[in-house]
Amino acid sequence: PVIRHILLLQPAVSVGNVGQLAIDLVISTLDMTKVGYFYTDCLVPMVGNNPYATAEENSTELSINAEVYSLPSKKLVVLQIRSPFIKNKYRPFCETLLSWVKSSKCARLVLLSSSHAYQRDDEQLLGTPLRYLLTPDLEKAVGGRMQELNWKEMEKVAAYPGISDTDKVLHIPGGGITKLLFTESCSKGIQMAVLLKFCSEGDNIPDAFVLVNYLNEWLQLIKSEVSTSNNSADPSSQWKIPSSWRLLFGNGLPPALF
Repeated sequence: PVIRHILLLQPAVSVGNVGQLAIDLVISTLDMTKVGYFYTDCLVPMVGNNPYATAEENSTELSINAEVYSLPSKKLVVLQIRSPFIKNKYRPFCETLLSWVKSSKCARLVLLSSSHAYQRDDEQLLGTPLRYLLTPDLEKAVGGRMQELNWKEMEKVAAYPGISDTDKVLHIPGGGITKLLFTESCSKGIQMAVLLKFCSEGDNIPDAFVLVNYLNEWLQLIKSEVSTSNNSADPSSQWKIPSSWRLLFGNGLPPALF
């Protein structure tokens, strides 16, 4: 098995909500069990029906803005975030999350994210729209595997474009907590990976399939023949679409309107 230690998988609330949609597919397909909540004042409060309802009986269960799901057989824990961050609350959220990761002895953290396609530099326009980042501690463990998969690491860009090209910085526009959580994990010695896709706002379901297939290439959560190398996202693949996606774009137009 690829996963030997408990792995925490979660989304960044980022452009197109791609990470959150990809996490939906993981929870729904693996039929993960809800084991708790992540209480925080850093997210906009939210309550709703069970997004993974499979029958009338479980459709009325309530869901809130941050919930934890588990699949012991794969040593996988998933934190799903369903609402945006409150202004200036990125840092306290990252601190709370990373202290929980350490205290609960999660071996690795994987963040699914996205970044604005229109803000790519020349180098980032080439090839695949998928990128990864590894903290130094995880690089030692799985860096070779990423090379085997022929994955592209997220490029650093010039801090002062047009003035100096020597100072390079990590720039993830539209990535929400991604950069902060990554840099904090680097300094705290946490094994963390970021998997992200360049995209634009719109119907981001195809992006979610591409991102979850990318994750699956590495972690083999499900047996899949879909490859991200040719960027083929087949929505009718083995991923199970949750019932809540029917309402992704709101209800249909009321007939009384016409």
